[in-house]
Amino acid sequence: MKLRCAILDDYQNAALHSADWSTISEQVEVQVFQQHFDQEDELVSAIQDYDIIVAMRERTPFKAPLFARLPRLKLLITTGMRNASIDLAAAASHGVVVSGTSGSGDPTTELTWALILGLARHIVPEHNAIQSNGPWQSTIGMDLQGKKLGLLGLGKLGSRVARIGQAFGMDVTAWSQNLTKARAEEVGVSYAASKEELLESSDIVSIHLVLSERTRGLLGEKELKLMRPTAYLINTSRAPIVDQAALVEALQNQRIAGAGLDVFEVEPLPKDDVFRRLPNVLTTPHLGYVSQGNYQTFYSDTVENIVAFLSGSPIRILS
Repeated sequence: MKLRCAILDDYQNAALHSADWSTISEQVEVQVFQQHFDQEDELVSAIQDYDIIVAMRERTPFKAPLFARLPRLKLLITTGMRNASIDLAAAASHGVVVSGTSGSGDPTTELTWALILGLARHIVPEHNAIQSNGPWQSTIGMDLQGKKLGLLGLGKLGSRVARIGQAFGMDVTAWSQNLTKARAEEVGVSYAASKEELLESSDIVSIHLVLSERTRGLLGEKELKLMRPTAYLINTSRAPIVDQAALVEALQNQRIAGAGLDVFEVEPLPKDDVFRRLPNVLTTPHLGYVSQGNYQTFYSDTVENIVAFLSGSPIRILS
């Protein structure tokens, strides 16, 4: 009898086209779910009879109560090697193996710059004006040359964003709780002694930090008030790093010029969410990791994980 595998949240119906699933077709029956299940009861009803579940990033949380309702589940695969929405201890207590996949941060770097350029040159309103026979040239763009780019985080992604900023002729500064002056100099950027210094001096602030208890709420009302009224905030990391209510207030009252957001506290973004209506916000639906190359890697590794699990030697186990 074949095992059953459910692929969740495959919005673009891309999973089966991004890898060769034929290697497991004789042992595993695969079912794709394109829709997102908002309610746990609805989710359980759909997947309770599956032995293997493939989750796309953090779209569907797997906490202790959910594992308790999925007694047949034996293997949970998440795309990426980190997933804060999975309770690994609960998985272990229910005998569920959790495996991840490799992936690239380059698409997130590229999207970060798409948001920066889109805001700086007012791409969306100018495009919409052309499409609707509106005014010709109604905005004046920000020059990036000579402006200061402030990076909260200088890991792999932050360093890549920094290099592109330097290519535009920007003065790049970085800060994080763990960043040292030596590391900043190694990357060729200026070291900010505090986040306050970075916020006060930057024309564009871009977040490249991992969400943790230390970074949750890192930017609140006090910090956002330090930013220049002409500055933009970019977040392609995780929404809770910024106090969302404080950000809405800053945008509504034009305390900052605008924000480029790819991440939200609730995803998909509710239809009545204020971020859908703010005119000084450029939004994308968490597209940072969504690219052809990443999907091919995600699902090819998923198939490898299933093969390894079936052979009794699971790989890429998260702990």
